[in-house]
Formats: sequence, structure tokens, C-alpha cells
Amino acid sequence: MIRHSKNVHELPIEGTDVKIAMLSDLHWDNPHCDREMLKRHLDYCLAENIPVMINGDMFCLMQGRGDNRRNKSDIRPEHNNAKYLDSIVETAVEWFLPYASILKLIGYGNHETAIIKWQETDILQRFVDLLNYKAGSNVQVGGYGGWLIIKQSPGGRSTSCFTTKIKYFHGSGGGGIVTKGAINLTRALETYENFEVFTMGHIHENSSRNDVRDTVESHPQSGYILKQKHIHLMLTGTYKEEYGDGSQGWHVERGAPIKPLGGRILTIKCVRETTGDRKTTKYIDSHKFNL
Repeated sequence: MIRHSKNVHELPIEGTDVKIAMLSDLHWDNPHCDREMLKRHLDYCLAENIPVMINGDMFCLMQGRGDNRRNKSDIRPEHNNAKYLDSIVETAVEWFLPYASILKLIGYGNHETAIIKWQETDILQRFVDLLNYKAGSNVQVGGYGGWLIIKQSPGGRSTSCFTTKIKYFHGSGGGGIVTKGAINLTRALETYENFEVFTMGHIHENSSRNDVRDTVESHPQSGYILKQKHIHLMLTGTYKEEYGDGSQGWHVERGAPIKPLGGRILTIKCVRETTGDRKTTKYIDSHKFNL
């Protein structure tokens, strides 16, 4: 992983058909985090050597002193002590240590930035620093929003590289029961330029769609040619199941529905055409974990 600036990172990957696991909203320290599912997904990525990005709210962090959101039933026993935040960092490092080699980029969510604001400590940076120290890894901390550039090299004798620009943003707003975050994706098309993939978490939805734009690009033999630019947009789900049986709780009382659990796997496939000008076509899609 190469760091170009605070929130611009580049991930070199070899191969014309690559996968990247896109996760968000783990809320790892919350008792409602489905750690069994999270472990299955990370074990799959480890076995298949799939790099992982976490787009914010890796932690929940709501049970500290002075936090109006705190609830005695929403704290795990190992964190119920006088060093609440420290214990989360220490136990998280031990839990994620087997996956340090595939964790590439972790961005901030509103839960992490709230702790910086109210407790004056950066839990995410502390976690990454300790994990890298213990594992000898190169996990990078991103931003609340930023860019992840995927640089594919086919391998073999080829020296060409294919670049895919991913714009990530943890998210804002509460999401809509009817629209399920679709308007957030449309806003991204209005707000950002030159991306091929947009990913957002925060609202605990899990879906994707493909938009196409009519454009022109310069070609060395043909001059300017028409091109349809495909843009992949995705919402990544949570690992925190907070609806339960629907009897009570903040999630239920505000009228929020059951949310889909799990992240998504992004696939980028580059295909060299065998006829004509032998141009390379890029296919981008994503799907939910099927585990």
C-alpha cells in the first residue's frame, strides 16, 4: 500500500482479474456485532488473498464516561473496566492480528471522529499503529472520505498497468426506509469527478448499481472517439445486528427496519480485445459475501 497523501492511497495488485473486499460499519466492540459472520468473511479473504478496505465505523465506542449514548447492556465484559478505550484497542489488535496482512486501508466513521472530538484520542490511529507494530504490517489510515487507487499489473512480460479510481466516503444522513440510500449514490455523481467506483457505508444498507455516462476520449489512431463510461456505485452493509426480535431498543423505537449484514466484494476485470485496435475493456461489479 502506497500513501500519496492523508487520504489518497494506491494499492498495487498483480493480475487482470482482481477482488477487493469492501467493508464498513463493523462496530466490532458492540455486543450486537456478528463476529462469527465477520470472521467467516475475513477468513475467506485470507484464504483467497483478497485485500480488505474498511470504510469507517470499525468501532462503536459509545460506552465511555460522559457519552450520553452509553448503555450498560451494550458493553462487552472484557471492555467493562476503568480503561475502557484502551481495552478496546488492545483486544481489537489481538483479534485482528491474523488478518493484518490483508487489511490495507481503514477510514474514519462518525463513531471514531466522535471520540476524537469528545475524548481527545484517536482510537483508529492507535489501533493501526499497535497492529502494525505487532504484525510488521503496513495497514494505512485513510480519511472520512478519500481515494483508493487500484493499480493492476497483468504480470508476465507485460509492462502495462490498469488504474481504477475508487472514491470512498463513510456517509451522512440516516438513509431512507423507501429509497434505501439510492439518493446518496446520485449525490455522489453530482459531487465527485473521475471516479469509476464509489463506495459508502454509514446507513447500513447493502446494494449496488451501475450508471453509464456518454463521453469522448483521445485515441492515437482514430482521434477523438465516443466512449460509454461505466460507473459502479455501492453501499456496504453493517455487521451490527440491532433489530433483534423487534421488541425494544433505540433502533426499533425510531422505526428503523432490519438491516442487511455483511460487506461486498468488488471485482475488477480487464479484458484485452482480440480484434480491431486491441483495446482493453474493464468490467467492474460487486456482490455480497455469499458466506
